Amino acid sequence: MMNRLRHACTQLAVFMIPLALGFMLAALPSVAADEFAITRKVPIPGQGSWDYLNVDEGARRLYVSHGTQVEVIDVDTLDIVGNIPKTEGVHGIAIAPELGRGFVSNGQASTVTIFDLKTLKKIADVPAGKKPDAIIYDPASSRVFAFNGGSNSATAIDAATGKVAGTIELGGRPEFAAADGNGYVYDNLEDESTVLKINSRTLKIEHRWPTAPCSSPSSMAIDRANHRLFLGCRSRVMAVINADTGKVITTLPIGDHVDATAYDAQTKLIFNSNGEGTITVIRQEGPDKYSILQTVKTVPKAKTMALDPKTHHLFLSTAESGQFEVLVVGR
Repeated sequence: MMNRLRHACTQLAVFMIPLALGFMLAALPSVAADEFAITRKVPIPGQGSWDYLNVDEGARRLYVSHGTQVEVIDVDTLDIVGNIPKTEGVHGIAIAPELGRGFVSNGQASTVTIFDLKTLKKIADVPAGKKPDAIIYDPASSRVFAFNGGSNSATAIDAATGKVAGTIELGGRPEFAAADGNGYVYDNLEDESTVLKINSRTLKIEHRWPTAPCSSPSSMAIDRANHRLFLGCRSRVMAVINADTGKVITTLPIGDHVDATAYDAQTKLIFNSNGEGTITVIRQEGPDKYSILQTVKTVPKAKTMALDPKTHHLFLSTAESGQFEVLVVGR
């Protein structure tokens, strides 16, 4: 009788140990594999400064500004597949996939280069204002908007013809911009701590909204479905703004010297890349509710960024230890 009892107790103990371990593991926080981190570094030959990156999701290409040219990388293989030369002081790249055209803002030349998306060959150079910087394509008006940091203006270009449609005087130094797809373009004025709402068809500024308590807004992303703007601010906060009313809904702390913000509509995550060498990841729990999810360690000065909506990977430019490279960040 005692032997059978001892045997039963031993079996019960053997059963209970893994069961208890299972409960303990279930209580642990998310494993590191579910967090964002640098997964690869892609070296790029040559020297020179860098600024914006842009992903052409359909063509699976990544455009990377680099000195006096644009490097073109296959998003999936991470191989360099070409370049667009003679883009003096390149800052940004805009894509008009339905027209088969791309556009590059050349800060030193004060021009916009139009190129063919398939061949990467130059089509034309279009005059812009002084030192064009951020550049975006607005599908609603089929226009490209180049924001001129040296003349506090925006140049609107007809994407199909390459002709200048008009110039908008902004009243402050423009930083990044976003289009809502319904005929409005939004732009940060960094020195005025203001957001502009521009009618992309009439080229008129319809609203000027203060961004306080966000000061010096540098970067921008948009949630088109919920009409929300996400502003990365040099005052170390991200501001959420109602794109219809201009109301600042909330702010959340981010890292120092933010220069790019991206919104992933599928995962409901917002990313802010900071010059200090971090990415602040924010979860959108609802149109008016947000929380900090993670601070990702990158490298100092890796502050410009692009998102691939298909793979949910982030791409950042940097020149760590003198070697220009693209960082790939993912889960």
